[in-house]
Amino acid sequence: MKAFSFVEIKELPPKPRNLGLTEIRGSYYTVVTPTYLKELLDIAGEYVDIFKYAGGSMRLHQVGIVKKINSMLHDYGVEVSTGGFTERVLVQGPEAFYMYLEEAKDLGFDIVEVSSGFIEIDEGDRIEIVKAIKKTGLKAKPEITLVKGAGGGFEEWETEGLPYEHMIRDAKLYLEAGAYMVMVESEGITEGVRKPRWDVVEALIREFGLEKLMFEAAERPVFRWYIYTFGPHVNLFIDHSQILEVTALRTELWAPKKPWGKVYFTKRP
Repeated sequence: MKAFSFVEIKELPPKPRNLGLTEIRGSYYTVVTPTYLKELLDIAGEYVDIFKYAGGSMRLHQVGIVKKINSMLHDYGVEVSTGGFTERVLVQGPEAFYMYLEEAKDLGFDIVEVSSGFIEIDEGDRIEIVKAIKKTGLKAKPEITLVKGAGGGFEEWETEGLPYEHMIRDAKLYLEAGAYMVMVESEGITEGVRKPRWDVVEALIREFGLEKLMFEAAERPVFRWYIYTFGPHVNLFIDHSQILEVTALRTELWAPKKPWGKVYFTKRP
């Protein structure tokens, strides 16, 4: 039983969920050790749906550590993503890519994200990459982005008025090829911009709904906007340190968009 269970909140549906997914970032900007992760999952594991190794950080871990972390995550019903490391692997050619898929499966990964912020991938090759991932039994989760060169470095993007039809086209391409979900890169939309491109987010949701899209939203004003605007069922990628705040918003435990209003207290007789 949870503390103060008489206080009414909107509980999240049990896992596995199709909507309202929360993906957290693992080691990259800060190290996420197995001990810390175990304690985090003890406290908030029921609110975490996906764990992502950011920036290819698993390449810096010993095999045993990766297997230990992934096994632990599965014990808590959390799926494990490679993050966008795929584009780093593709630099070494197709053979390295197939080796990557084999080892990802052996290490206990569930999801292979495909980003292309630092490389160019032809449309036909992107389709084949998604199909190859799916053929191994892993879930393909390609990334779509408004700007080229996004994914790891800071730039101030001039995106106001920039067309976004290519994002809709790419998302359709990936989903038709068998991707289970599409990651929407924040750079150029909410990150590194003077004015957020909320119009892009709204257009994507109108086209595809909420279930097939996950939005990168690792800044407080950004994830608050998503939940206030689209409700608790929007899928968000955040930092591991933000899991309880995001869940408080999803469940309407705290930080409402508007004040709760006036209350009247009657003294107990």
